[in-house]
Order: sequence, then C-alpha cells, then structure tokens
Amino acid sequence: MTDLNKPIDKKRSNELWQYAGIGGQLFVSLGIGVFLGLELDKWTFKIPLFVWILPLLILIAMIVRLIKATSKRK
Repeated sequence: MTDLNKPIDKKRSNELWQYAGIGGQLFVSLGIGVFLGLELDKWTFKIPLFVWILPLLILIAMIVRLIKATSKRK
C-alpha cells in the first residue's frame, strides 16, 4: 500500500511536470493541426484529407519525441 500523504521527492516531481508539459503540447498541437487541416481542406480538395494527415503527422512526431525523452541515456 502506498501512503498518499507521503511527500514526493524533487526529481520525481520534476519528471511529472515534464510529462504533463508534453501532454499539454500534444493536445495543443493536435488542436492546431485539426484547425489548419480544416482550413486547408476548405481551400483545396473540399474533402477531409488534410484534417486527417496533419494531426496524424503531429501525433507521430510527438510519439517519437516522447520515446526520445523517456529512453535511457547512455
């Protein structure tokens, strides 16, 4: 059992804030990607092509960034 009142050490707290920041960036980036995709679709094909492609590319880039951030450094 864990003690919920136990203080979190400083290193663990910094890691939590780092990952919370990455999560926030993910949501904002996806929102911008969807917005830009909608606008590009209005101007170009009139079909939802960019609204799928841009967020997918952003998601792939963020996953790669997350893997690099969490991998063990040598």
